[in-house]
Amino acid sequence: MANRLRNEPVFRRRRRTAAVGAGLVIAAAVAAIIVASTGGGSPPAAAAKPPSSGVHKQRVVVVRDGPHGTESVPILMYHVIGSPPPGAPFPGLYVTQSLFAAQMHALRAAGYHAVTMNQMWDNWRRGTPLPKGKPIVISFDNGYESQKLYALPVLRAMGWVAVENLQLSGLPFSQGGLNRTEVRDLIRAGWELDTQGWNHADLVTLSPSELYFQVTVARRRIQRLYHVHAEWFCYPSGHYDAAVIAAVKAAGFRGSTTTWPGWANPAEDPYRLPRLRVLNGTSPATLLSLISGTHSNSPPGPAFS
Repeated sequence: MANRLRNEPVFRRRRRTAAVGAGLVIAAAVAAIIVASTGGGSPPAAAAKPPSSGVHKQRVVVVRDGPHGTESVPILMYHVIGSPPPGAPFPGLYVTQSLFAAQMHALRAAGYHAVTMNQMWDNWRRGTPLPKGKPIVISFDNGYESQKLYALPVLRAMGWVAVENLQLSGLPFSQGGLNRTEVRDLIRAGWELDTQGWNHADLVTLSPSELYFQVTVARRRIQRLYHVHAEWFCYPSGHYDAAVIAAVKAAGFRGSTTTWPGWANPAEDPYRLPRLRVLNGTSPATLLSLISGTHSNSPPGPAFS
């Protein structure tokens, strides 16, 4: 009896300890259930959000806005905006400031809205909607400073953008060439920057290594200098053949433009897209007639030189 009395507090302490331990286990279990049901705590990263594949699928859906575009698009070609000085070797490539402004306003009045080559392509290939109106591309060749000084303000006031086909070597300042700061100004204004190659060479006369330099090296250079994609090539003087087209494809360009008159069509070869050259003295009415009159022209041939 004495031993039992002496041991009784020990038994009671053990029972109390066991009860407390059991209570803690039960409390922990209940807490775990509550955490799991309310999303609290720090679960493993894999369980914190659904797999990323679902997000990727949503992005693809957003990019693909609708059925592929089927609309043909005229691409205009400009060079110098200004009056030709005495003795200019190619006076026909000059369009005065006032005439350029009148042409742009006539295009808008006729229902056109300027887009870039990439906007046109995204509409053709992904169904990305274009701005309201009939699409037209306003492109400028070589990189003349007058394009920034006189064309940019007109287009900016209209809410329009354009395409600059830059000659990578740059035109000499004595010939009115853009400097790098001015090129970046065009990019900031929403213009698309593409290229005519390194120095406007006649590509059909070049060796394979020279052609690689004019096309592939030029594209890499413009990408590094201006942090743009430069997705389109513009054949200098419109000259190309099978070897030139192959070099442009190998360089990763989406396509290229020619000097053949007509409209760019999504069903035709993207490496032989036509353009309409706008010459000195072209009135707004004549420009609209030129555009409408070349809609059904046949596409460019496999070579031109």
